[in-house]
Amino acid sequence: MLRDRKQEYLTALILVGPFILIYGALFVWPTIQMVLLSFTKAPLIGAGDWVGWDNYVKILSQKLFHSAFWNTAWFVVLTVIPNTLISLAIALAVNRLNGWLQGFVLACFFLPYILPVSVVFLTWNWIIDVQYGLAQGVVALFNGGEPKSLTRTIPLFMPTVAFVTVWWTMGFNILLFIAGLRNISPEIYEAAQLDSAGRWRQFMRITWPLVWPVTVLVLTIQLIAQLKIFDQVYLFSIGGRQDATITLVQYIYKLAFQQNKGGEAATAAVLLFGMIIVLSVLQYQLLRARGEK
Repeated sequence: MLRDRKQEYLTALILVGPFILIYGALFVWPTIQMVLLSFTKAPLIGAGDWVGWDNYVKILSQKLFHSAFWNTAWFVVLTVIPNTLISLAIALAVNRLNGWLQGFVLACFFLPYILPVSVVFLTWNWIIDVQYGLAQGVVALFNGGEPKSLTRTIPLFMPTVAFVTVWWTMGFNILLFIAGLRNISPEIYEAAQLDSAGRWRQFMRITWPLVWPVTVLVLTIQLIAQLKIFDQVYLFSIGGRQDATITLVQYIYKLAFQQNKGGEAATAAVLLFGMIIVLSVLQYQLLRARGEK
């Protein structure tokens, strides 16, 4: 038995060992180096003097960091829950279709997800352009008949980019919800219909509880992704007031690549990393606990 157990441990080590080595080399070791770098006054490339907690005190007291934090938080509010609810609603509608029509509609919603961010930016930048954008007809209805720049007006910037982000990313969420809905047995709905349960009651008593684990997954994925928002905000803010619409990842980019402050950039990255871990774990546990009640 001892020999068999040793063989099992050896086999497990051979199978898991390469993953542990790669994971440690590509994630754990760089993370440790980033944390150590955050305690130094180092440039982007090269060593620096040890300054202890000075970088953290400096970053947390900067007005630009606070602005980046609240802009990121506002973007998360505008995208995470709306994206999840819209994706679920579309998935419910698509799930009722049959045959090639279902596949065609699902492909139409999923197609934007595979587009690179540059294509998404150019497409929507053309649509909302003040001079010839197709969306300006709708904007004029709410602006006294006059066009308005949605990405040069600070209060409208984040809602506009959030709308584009939801349009761009909801295809993947729809697929997840479709997979969850297909795992629900039709016999449950047939039994509910025999008890004279309407569609809303079926949704609240059957669909929503059974699809809740997928909802928790989608919310968690969206929270992590939107906390790391950079590409579309950066592209839409080119030529405008970038500091007014800056996000946390943009703030890190500015410190590292524009101001050559590697230590301070690492400090901001550590703060964002910790924020993502805490919020993701907290949200996941709260949502899972709610689903178990």
